[in-house]
Amino acid sequence: MARYCLDVLTGNIPVGRLVFLSVERHVRDLIEGQKRGLCYDDAAAAYVIEFFENFLVFAEGEHAGKPFIPSPWQQFVLAMLFGWKTADGFRRFRTAYLEIGKGNGKSPLAAGILLFMLIADGEESAEIYSAAVTKDQAKILFRDAENMRTASSWLRQKIAAHRNNLSVASTASFARPISSEKRGLDGKRVHCALIDELHEHPSDVVVNKMRAGTKGRRQALIFMITNSGFDRETVCYYQHEYSRKVLDAIIEADAHFAYVCHLDACEECQANGYTQPKEGCNNCDSWLDQDVWIKANPNLGVSIGVKYLDEQVQEAVAMPSKEGIVRRLNLCFWTQGEKRAIGAVAWARCSGLAREEDPVAWRARQFEQLRGRNCGAGMDLGSTDDMTSVVYFFDRQPGVAKPIVLPFFYAPEESVALRTQRDRIPYEMWRQLGFLKVTPGQVRDDDFIRKDINDCARLFNVKELRFDPHRVLLLLNQLQGDGFSVESNAHRNRLEGHQQGFISMHDPTSRVLTMIKNGDFEHGNNPVLTWMADNLVIVADAAGNQKPVKPSNPSSPKKIDGMVAFILATAAMDAHPVTARPRVHVV
Repeated sequence: MARYCLDVLTGNIPVGRLVFLSVERHVRDLIEGQKRGLCYDDAAAAYVIEFFENFLVFAEGEHAGKPFIPSPWQQFVLAMLFGWKTADGFRRFRTAYLEIGKGNGKSPLAAGILLFMLIADGEESAEIYSAAVTKDQAKILFRDAENMRTASSWLRQKIAAHRNNLSVASTASFARPISSEKRGLDGKRVHCALIDELHEHPSDVVVNKMRAGTKGRRQALIFMITNSGFDRETVCYYQHEYSRKVLDAIIEADAHFAYVCHLDACEECQANGYTQPKEGCNNCDSWLDQDVWIKANPNLGVSIGVKYLDEQVQEAVAMPSKEGIVRRLNLCFWTQGEKRAIGAVAWARCSGLAREEDPVAWRARQFEQLRGRNCGAGMDLGSTDDMTSVVYFFDRQPGVAKPIVLPFFYAPEESVALRTQRDRIPYEMWRQLGFLKVTPGQVRDDDFIRKDINDCARLFNVKELRFDPHRVLLLLNQLQGDGFSVESNAHRNRLEGHQQGFISMHDPTSRVLTMIKNGDFEHGNNPVLTWMADNLVIVADAAGNQKPVKPSNPSSPKKIDGMVAFILATAAMDAHPVTARPRVHVV
């Protein structure tokens, strides 16, 4: 396994960027993880790999009757899941997401984990589930486990087999297939759930029910396996994006493991927001290039042959109707197109953090340095139970090297608890660090937000506060009573509505994107704003005017409110320029 890590990091094994980051995360945590109560147990990692090699036998295919010797990438996955521990001695990773090309051995790997968790994990009354949308689908992975059990004389002695049930009497443990077709997902005490073909799940019901069942287990594991999908408003894409954000260090989640295979966009396209190869770019990985197929197919030459994959690609070239399927299933493309507005690298260049300075210290420094400075403010009020964002933008001024953005975020307490648990977005951690202000109850507290706005108006010289006119009338009236003005000749604390159409949003949106591209402002790596920047998608009308677009699904965990407020704040500041500066022309 150590050899695999070295080969990945030195480029001897071609891998996609996210697999590289997964390996890099492991190596980094070997050095830094102890500070967070993490440790790597070589013996525990070796134990699970030896279980595969000594007790598991392939039951079908060209490897039938041969021991299950995990490939290097499979050894890495197993070592990560079972080798990493927390300070209490239990396993670190409670959820895992594996996205890989079809035919690369993900189901046999999951079946082997099922058997290990059933017989060799030392858990009393362990409940193991092969979970899927339909019963027939759930039985596919379960059948692999049954066949492995049948092919091994040792496992046949230890594990009893009944209809759709594997059991170990000595520990009162069992494994069964389970689906959402019948009302059988509730009331489980899940030690391990292997969730198959996540891209085919129409909702997050199976994932959420299995996760809810792990609450009483000390070291439960939810292992999700899938090919790439096409619909970006699905539980599979949410898990894909969550995993990407964890690997990109946008979200901190020590309990989540991800191994996401894909072909790569070139550095320039990545900086421009592309997470997979851009059509027509000669520098991005091409799905027609055999040399990069291994990035999506780490078992190439083992469980899937180059000849087979070549036949699939050639058929897709000859039959365009098949192209999307081959690119998605075999080469890990998400075929429903979407381009993120901001690349993670470009955003990181704008942090403005001094050497070894953390975001909390940066924010405290700015409060002192920006006292009395001119700024524009933008506000995006969330729905009654959602997040609200107020952002202050300090343009370039004497003594300020670069423009500064200073965001504030607010959310109802019960919403924070719900979203932390359901969406696994670290709202609670943001609250503890002071980046998210939480108000009591279930609904937005406008009085709390209003008090903060007034406090900032006394601390900073707020020239203008811009807002989306939707759902703001009551707060607007209260702010006028506090001394804010709607008069056009007001020199400070002016209130101005800003419609969210293409024409009205184009100029400030273009300015923000240009500043990000040029590294021409500082955000201090505020984790909430960084997360929202990563979620930002821009759409354009026929005339080329562009604006941010919010997710069409109201329950989507992706939020962009802070970036909308940032855009409005730049518009507010541009309406009150301190000194003349050239207009920004965006081509």
